[in-house]
Amino acid sequence: MPSAPKKTAQTIIERENDYLGALKGNQSGLLAAVKTHFQPEQHDFQRSKGHGRIEKRTVSLTHQLDGIPAFPGLQTLIRVESERQVHRANIIAVSIETRYYIASFQDTAQAFAARIRGYWGVENKVHYVRDVTQGEDASRLRTPPLIQSWALGRNFALNLYRNHGLQNMAQAQRLSGFGLTTLKQLFRMK
Repeated sequence: MPSAPKKTAQTIIERENDYLGALKGNQSGLLAAVKTHFQPEQHDFQRSKGHGRIEKRTVSLTHQLDGIPAFPGLQTLIRVESERQVHRANIIAVSIETRYYIASFQDTAQAFAARIRGYWGVENKVHYVRDVTQGEDASRLRTPPLIQSWALGRNFALNLYRNHGLQNMAQAQRLSGFGLTTLKQLFRMK
């Protein structure tokens, strides 16, 4: 029986769409083969600075699939090498990470870099806020109707904050917890 990621990729291809997905441990054979046989054909280098950190990213890609197990629609292998330097109180912490992606279409290294960064933008704006600011991962709720109800409530709160022009979700949550004045403003009540 094929794995869930393979079945999902097959469904995407059958519906005449494309995918770009991260390779993780649930596809360990494919990941190991990509790490072993990856021969970069094209590169894009990016450097960003801000919030006390410097990040360097090299996005490499290849269309060479020799030695790679069959995967529905697979056309491109992508490697993202990141070096992140965080500067805090005269200490520089350096972390290096390599991630691999697969895609069912071909594009430039620069275009893939933009797509992958775009994904992380969504991750940071939605999932990170829900996990860290709202404590969703720490929630002890396990009953299905309650899980969905609380997720809906968290999303509603984030949308209210953003609609009210608030950018910092942690600060918005603190302000809302201080009293009814901010909540009345958010709900446009008198």
